[in-house]
Amino acid sequence: MNDMTSRAAVRLSARSSLLALAVAAGLGAPALAQTAPAQTSPTTPAQTPAQTAPASAAEPRVEIAAPQTITINRIIVQGAQRIDQTTVLSYLPIRPGDAVDASVLDVAVRTLSRTGLFADVQLGIQNGDLIVQIVENPIINQVVFEGNKALSKDKLTKEVTLAPRGIYTRAKVQEDVGAIVELYRLQGRISATVTPKLVQLEQNRVDVIFEINEGPQTGISAINVLGNEAFSDRDVRGVMVTEKSTWWKFFSNNDNYDPNRLEYDQEQLRKFYTNRGYYDFRVVSSVAELQPDDQAFQLTLTLNEGDKYNFGEIKVVTQNDRLNADFLKALVPIREGQLYESDKIEQAVDALTFAAGSAGYAFVEINPTYKANPETDTVDVTFNVSEGQRVYIDRINVVGNTRTIDPVIRRELLLTEGDAFNRALMERSRNNLRALGFFKDVTVEETRGSAPDRSVINVNVQEQPTGELSVGAGFSSVDSFTVNLGISERNFRGRGQNVVARLEWGSLRQQVDFRFTEPKFLGRDLRAGFDLFHSRYDLSKYSSYDYRSTGGGVRLSYPLNGNMLLSTRYFLKSDEIIVPTGYCNGVGRGSSALCDQVGSFINSSAGYTLQVNYTNDPIRPTRGWAGSLRQDLAGLGGDVNYVKTEADASWYYGFTPNWIVSVQGSTGYVSGWNGDPIRINDRFFKGGNSFRGFETAGMGPRDLTTTDALGGNFYAIGTVELTLPNYLPEQYGIKTSLFADVGTLGVLDDRYKLTSTGTVNTNIADELSLRASAGVSIHWKSPMGPIRFDISKVLSKEDYDKTESFRFSTSTQF
Repeated sequence: MNDMTSRAAVRLSARSSLLALAVAAGLGAPALAQTAPAQTSPTTPAQTPAQTAPASAAEPRVEIAAPQTITINRIIVQGAQRIDQTTVLSYLPIRPGDAVDASVLDVAVRTLSRTGLFADVQLGIQNGDLIVQIVENPIINQVVFEGNKALSKDKLTKEVTLAPRGIYTRAKVQEDVGAIVELYRLQGRISATVTPKLVQLEQNRVDVIFEINEGPQTGISAINVLGNEAFSDRDVRGVMVTEKSTWWKFFSNNDNYDPNRLEYDQEQLRKFYTNRGYYDFRVVSSVAELQPDDQAFQLTLTLNEGDKYNFGEIKVVTQNDRLNADFLKALVPIREGQLYESDKIEQAVDALTFAAGSAGYAFVEINPTYKANPETDTVDVTFNVSEGQRVYIDRINVVGNTRTIDPVIRRELLLTEGDAFNRALMERSRNNLRALGFFKDVTVEETRGSAPDRSVINVNVQEQPTGELSVGAGFSSVDSFTVNLGISERNFRGRGQNVVARLEWGSLRQQVDFRFTEPKFLGRDLRAGFDLFHSRYDLSKYSSYDYRSTGGGVRLSYPLNGNMLLSTRYFLKSDEIIVPTGYCNGVGRGSSALCDQVGSFINSSAGYTLQVNYTNDPIRPTRGWAGSLRQDLAGLGGDVNYVKTEADASWYYGFTPNWIVSVQGSTGYVSGWNGDPIRINDRFFKGGNSFRGFETAGMGPRDLTTTDALGGNFYAIGTVELTLPNYLPEQYGIKTSLFADVGTLGVLDDRYKLTSTGTVNTNIADELSLRASAGVSIHWKSPMGPIRFDISKVLSKEDYDKTESFRFSTSTQF
């Protein structure tokens, strides 16, 4: 290997002595004129005749000033090829006219060496001139990897610091070798070796070649657990990330030996046991033995479970009377006698920190102390609250917004400069920004300000694309073939305005619409917008009619408080019902529940929606509840008169980030007024995505002669869903849930259920009976867009209902 290594550091100590001689040679000139001729040092510039003279016979000695210094006349750089002389001088801590000694020159050598630009640096003094002799480090032409199969070149390139057009140093090479070896070790190839080689090129350039011997992948042949009595080996291994190597685990990266992963497993085991009462649990030893064939490791973990503990006395101790200890203790989610769980300690610390922050104390420190009582198997916990003084906001910095203007971000913050710091409002401000959908990530953190009672809030955002041009085609079990073209921008001109223009054409529906929304209308917390649309629904597959609607509307919404939003609207549209020729003319052919609707009608309606949200996350909640109430009144002019009311509520509880149970309920009722019945396009249709296991419009009132779905005036549906882990890699974007849907749909107007003579029309089925289904939903964030698969089993239905066991469609939420 041709190695142009830096020799500066190696020669420093020797050079310092030589420099001292060089200085002595220059400084001692006047004195030497009176002494015997001095010997010329072989490593210092030879003295000229003018610098030597016969010494006095009376005193044959050399006199050197202490300390030895010399004034520099000029600085001469030698050996520079690629690096400009002015660059060298800019790094040199010496200027002409400076008085230097050996220590100053030694510092100068070290300073130039630390730049990494030079393979060698030598300084010398000749006739009052400082000679800087340098040898430049070579420039890297290219970095080459050879022998890599398990890891791609791109992945290796990201790990190394050497790059084309960069400067080569031996230190960087050794650092990169270590990084590559560590990367292979994390891939389970602990015997991988890396040999760096150098190819010298012209113009002081080099090619750096890393020759890689990947070696075999070392798997896990067995995981042995000793000392566990409360939980089985399977339970313990289930907590660990490290897995035993098996031939069918194609996609797992956790079945190879990684010491870092094993340390993580030990921490996971500690959390597992301490969350189940085992306060003094510990991992006695963790041993990895390489098998004789060097192909796999055998892991052996020895555990000491200890006794099972309960919580004992719980206390909160504060140093400030303004933070009441009794009040804070009431917020602690721990009670004496409960099973000891370490997670509850963390929850208690979070609750106390949040409470103190809400009171304006931004920098409180809460340190729990423990006292174990082996005799009673209890743990006493004391939360020591060290609260600082009340803190006010000095300033708010917004960082990372390359497109969104500052006012759009600041108007979502519930805190301003000069306010008392409030952690609750800070967290709500963060959720407000995340809910905008403009940013990939939002972090809000506080740091100390210009004074002890001042705080600086830093809002860091990472922009993400908010505009979308979509041109695509798709296929689903509902719409068959669909083509869509859409342009949308959720952050128009960086001002937070939402603009959507969309064209969709499918076998079931065709739609053109344009929407505009201004989130801060008139500079106030009002969201205003307007809609224009034309849509057509071909429902001949489910009920023998086409529905067309053209119109527009205006919207206005405003928050009542931090958790409630009131929206109002007015829409004017023309609705048209079209049936096949002759459908309503034949005797006993079409139902009056449909035939009475044929033609075009003007619908003028106004309504409102009241939304309540107490969930912990606006995008994917795991705790809390949310609900809404919607009402629309049609009859402000136009041809249609009705009052429609709908309500829904959702409740979420996450046992872990991957185990989330949700309960949802919805209901609706529409009734006519001024003697008007409910038109078919204003009734409720359920099934498909709204009630799994049934086709679209597959449940509810039906004409038994034509099998047409007629819709209902009332519905009530409840859903229980459990999101659970599927143990697939996160990057696949697949989530799985179990569900159960239960509900009913019905209540047609009486005029449609009776014959002209007033008797019950047996051709119209309107049983307000219970329907139920259960199954599995799979949500896949595919390259073509979010897709949902539903596999259902109907548990309760009417004979005339239309069911389906499998459906795939565009997902409504991912």
